[in-house]
Amino acid sequence: MQFEAYRGDLLAHCYRMLGSFEEAEDLVQETLLRAWRAADRYDPQRASERTWLHRIATNACLTALEGRARRPLPSGLGPAGDDPHAPLTPSLDVPWLQPFPDARLGDPADAADQRAGLRLALVAALQVLPARQRAALVLREVLQLSAAEVAEILDSSVASVNSSLQRARATLRQAAPALDDLREPVDPDERAVIDRYLKAFEAADVPGLTRLLADDVVLEMPPVNLWLAGRAHFGEFMARVFAMRGPGWRAVPISCNGAPALAAYAPGLRPHSIQAFTVYRGQIRACVTFVDPRLFDLFGLQNL
Repeated sequence: MQFEAYRGDLLAHCYRMLGSFEEAEDLVQETLLRAWRAADRYDPQRASERTWLHRIATNACLTALEGRARRPLPSGLGPAGDDPHAPLTPSLDVPWLQPFPDARLGDPADAADQRAGLRLALVAALQVLPARQRAALVLREVLQLSAAEVAEILDSSVASVNSSLQRARATLRQAAPALDDLREPVDPDERAVIDRYLKAFEAADVPGLTRLLADDVVLEMPPVNLWLAGRAHFGEFMARVFAMRGPGWRAVPISCNGAPALAAYAPGLRPHSIQAFTVYRGQIRACVTFVDPRLFDLFGLQNL
């Protein structure tokens, strides 16, 4: 059995469930180890290898999630702020959602297949759901398994799975954009838009940055709890950043959560943040700036 061939698929699945790339890696290792130990008991008449492995991974995730707080983004904890000059105080007690480095999927074909299901807005919305509802929705809607396969994985009935799906969809409609909106088709110009953003960012060109933004753009900065909405607030905040830190910022194009992203280096070439974007119809609708230099190791980035 070639279990290793499923590593990227399992990594993406565990990340969607947990919201933590580091924890997802650990659980994929645990899943593969359990699979090797139980290989002689695998029955191909009951399930495909992929379904069987996802059952092991899903149960490992459900166990890991017992008693844990969800991993949010700042927008999931309260209303938008109205002061771009508010203190930027990290909330280090919150287990924040982490970004997903696409390069860690390995096979480029895996990256293409997983792209839509890794979008940051989708993963953030999934964290609102109770663990078993989250599992049912991911297995059914993202992995496209049948209701019968999902029932087998969750040791449940098809009726129970369908009921969980109904409740999950209702919760998402109340707490987050509709699932269909979160799985928008990829904007063919998104890389070009982010390339223009990179040039404006390195030039500390605030008007150039704001021209790329949607009117209702959202800016989030975990682990800072503050988040801002609207082009004017975004531009005022960026002007504040450049005034405080000065010129000399650098940015490196990367891919994060199935979309173009940037690794930003503060003046002096110090690792600063991973910036993940949502682009739609040629405009940036959201920027999540993960201000945590430790994340650079996950993306395999070196100092410039």
